[in-house]
Amino acid sequence: MPKTAPAKGRPVPRPFEFHWGRGQITEEASYTGTYAEPAIQLLEYEDGGQGIRFCYYSLDGRFQRSPMMIDSHDSLEGLRLALRSTPKLRALVKRLAS
Repeated sequence: MPKTAPAKGRPVPRPFEFHWGRGQITEEASYTGTYAEPAIQLLEYEDGGQGIRFCYYSLDGRFQRSPMMIDSHDSLEGLRLALRSTPKLRALVKRLAS
C-alpha cells in the first residue's frame, strides 16, 4: 500500500492536441508519490480512436516531458489502485498486459 497521498486530481474530460490529432483526456489514473505524480491517461481522439499516455507531473502540478519512471513498490501499487476508478482505461491496460 502506498505511503503517500492520493493524486490531487485534474478535471476530466479536458482537451489535448498533438500535431497528428486532438481530442479529450477522458480518464486519468494517478497518485502523488514522493517525487512526482505518475499518471496513465485515456486519450479519445476526435476521429473515434483511443490511445493510452503514460506520463507524470511534478509535485506542483506541471506536466513533465521526460520518461515516466515507476518503482515496484509505491508507484506500481498507487497506479493499480487508481486504475480501479477508470474502467475504460483499465480495460485497455489489461489488453496491453495480456
